[in-house]
Amino acid sequence: MPLTRERTDMSNLLSISDLSITFDNGPRVVDGLSFSIDKGQTLALVGESGSGKSVSALSILRLLDERHAAYPAGHILYKGEDLLQAQEKRLRQIRGRHISMIFQEPMTSLNPLHTVEKQISETLELHKGMRGPQARKRCLELLELVGIPAPETRLKSYPHQLSGGQKQRVMIAMALANEPDLLIADEPTTALDVTVQKQVLELLKSLQQKLGMAVLLITHDLSIVRRYADYVVVMERGKMVEQGATETLFRSPSHTYTRKLIDAEPPEHPLPAANGTETLMTVDNVNVHFPIRKTMLGKVKESFHAVQDASFELRAGETLGIVGESGSGKTTLGHALLKLTPSTGTFSLCGTELSALSQKAFRPWRRRVQIVFQDPFGSLSPRMSVEEIIREGLEIHEPGSSGQHEARVIQALKDVGLDPDARHRYPHEFSGGQRQRIAIARALVLQPDLMILDEPTSALDRTVQKQVIELLREIQARYRLSYIFISHDLAVVRALSHKLLVLRQGRIVEYGDAETIFREPQQPYTRELLNAAFFYQSTTN
Repeated sequence: MPLTRERTDMSNLLSISDLSITFDNGPRVVDGLSFSIDKGQTLALVGESGSGKSVSALSILRLLDERHAAYPAGHILYKGEDLLQAQEKRLRQIRGRHISMIFQEPMTSLNPLHTVEKQISETLELHKGMRGPQARKRCLELLELVGIPAPETRLKSYPHQLSGGQKQRVMIAMALANEPDLLIADEPTTALDVTVQKQVLELLKSLQQKLGMAVLLITHDLSIVRRYADYVVVMERGKMVEQGATETLFRSPSHTYTRKLIDAEPPEHPLPAANGTETLMTVDNVNVHFPIRKTMLGKVKESFHAVQDASFELRAGETLGIVGESGSGKTTLGHALLKLTPSTGTFSLCGTELSALSQKAFRPWRRRVQIVFQDPFGSLSPRMSVEEIIREGLEIHEPGSSGQHEARVIQALKDVGLDPDARHRYPHEFSGGQRQRIAIARALVLQPDLMILDEPTSALDRTVQKQVIELLREIQARYRLSYIFISHDLAVVRALSHKLLVLRQGRIVEYGDAETIFREPQQPYTRELLNAAFFYQSTTN
């Protein structure tokens, strides 16, 4: 039965009507939100960062800090009971028992000082009085239910001893421990590799069918929504702008903002690379080892082989995409080419071997090879203005007059589509997409030959991702730049890359023309990555 905004009768498991939320008596961050969800249904709450999705979800269980948060209007009805009027004692009975939540970042949501068994057992003891062998047996059942191999060996593990996918599965096990009526999943796959994303979402879907629970899915990834949700509510700046059955909404969206979200998929092909250009970089048998154990005298007894015999070539004006799961060695290889990580083997730029140079001798070459890091906020000094951040590299590599430097800074800001008048502001005054443009401008101002882009779009909404991709394509065409583009998002990689290098556990499993590999991958691991990355599109087209 399709959901409608007007349906707020007792048949609904959860009904939110005209909900408004403020912080510290400020403007309404959520204004007039209404939707309802029935048992066994999946409703997706979508929108860009800052649209009010997570705040709305947290309000259902009254998890917002009510010293600052207030609800000036609205109702949140769970089986007809208004949770906004419920006492704290009643809310504790509902949290984790009838309504559970999976948070966006499992590492910060799990207690680093407690074992997996203790963290799952806590909710069992609180709501069902289970202790000792009975609780342990239930923990094992839950870990087996969520697909963690050899669950007996994981009971005593701490969060830092688990992979990202395993931590997310433990969070799901905790949320499902008491078989809730409603599971709230807040961006449950954002930080996961594409293969793990698919596993987690398929797991949630199968568990939902098995337990008959409803799911409120909060995400900005519409490809996931189209595959898994029955109904969609679209939010923009705290307001609901559209809602409807999933296929109807995707087929004929009525609001311009919804159309903008749906149209924000990256292009399927890169711009053509310049023909007949010379080889810019050659990499031959690069290896990176990290010491694990040393003797008392500092001699390495055991090491981890992070990158193994990496070899490739990159031409001027060309993009090499490097893909693979977390821990495959993508970022480590990029850092090795910048001599930020010790390595063996050889790599050269414009025919000059760089691998044998000392750090001092390599320093002038840093102007020609620049990097843009994954987290723009963490890589930009909060104490420096935008102009100081961008100009810093010029002062080191190209000493000159302040007037000359200022002109270069202004041009770099124009190149990345930012107002040069904003150069006296600080990073915290900009959005995530704008900060990433500042990071690109900082690299671009030195007019490098090669830019290494390390997950530059992973923390951005799809609409902002598309803007950054278009910017990178435009800059590359204008300045004939070469890129090494590191990412686990294969849709973004496909939009930029002329060549593709697939890494697994430090080894290159496939390398060659990107379009050929995307169309006809030769290796099983590459096929697995592509099937997981484009699974949602292939099943909904």
